[in-house]
Amino acid sequence: ARKRRPKGHFAAAGRAKRPRGGGRQLEAGMRGILITCNMNERKCVGEAYSLLGEYGDLLYGPEQFSDHEERLSGSDREEDEDDVEAALKKEVGQIRASTEQKLRRFQSVESGANNVVFIRTQGIEPESLVHHILKDIHTTKKKKTRVILRMLPISGTCKAFMEDMKKYTETFFEPWFKAPNKGTFQIVYKARNNSHMSREEVIKELAGIVGSLNPENKVDLNNPEYTVVVEIIKTVCCLSVVRDYVLFRKYNLQEVVKSNKEDTQKNPSSLTEEQDSKVVKPETEEEKSSKEVKQENK
Repeated sequence: ARKRRPKGHFAAAGRAKRPRGGGRQLEAGMRGILITCNMNERKCVGEAYSLLGEYGDLLYGPEQFSDHEERLSGSDREEDEDDVEAALKKEVGQIRASTEQKLRRFQSVESGANNVVFIRTQGIEPESLVHHILKDIHTTKKKKTRVILRMLPISGTCKAFMEDMKKYTETFFEPWFKAPNKGTFQIVYKARNNSHMSREEVIKELAGIVGSLNPENKVDLNNPEYTVVVEIIKTVCCLSVVRDYVLFRKYNLQEVVKSNKEDTQKNPSSLTEEQDSKVVKPETEEEKSSKEVKQENK
């Protein structure tokens, strides 16, 4: 007769199979999507996979898997019951071999900060994908997530030391800011679990690099064409250059679905005819003389 194991045995084995981030850590050289959430990181990862999978399939087509990867999903269930430990070791080995053969399109890694999830991407451009998601949500006003707050594309990562960042960004910024390319910009900075970097120093140095690539690049803190996102976690600096940062509410999925009355105020072309007529209506001679009299009396 098969020997029955303690009730908690399989639960413990299940937890061992899925450590947070799969044992992988955020490190320099990765690209992906940095996601902030409201406490529940496990649910955040699930929402991220669902949302990214939906739009990833739409833009790039269904993800293709090898026969070896498909066999991993359920070929050893009976063996798990007979000997969980042996099957677990076998599955870990198979997963490692499969990962070496072909990386998944989206893969969660350990970010190094609470309430922050990092989804590493493979074979896609994070900025284009995230911008498409936000544009669609902004247009439809359809809420698609519960715990995900902000979703920031990370197009490049380097070590979070000033010299490394300066050297890296001199090349990283070129597609947007090197002449003849130019644009208005702002720099937003956030550091987590890092105390050796200075916000003022980072912004000053990076703004100087953008200016050196083309003197016509100008700072605009109200409605810039580009926003340079700098997210530092421990010793890793995550970078991206995004569009519509103000319009898309700092890339906050919860805020994007809300009323867009503020967008109307920021965009003069979207004013109603009545509002527009009030703005451009010229003053009459009587109104001008009345104003002059009032000013003289003052």
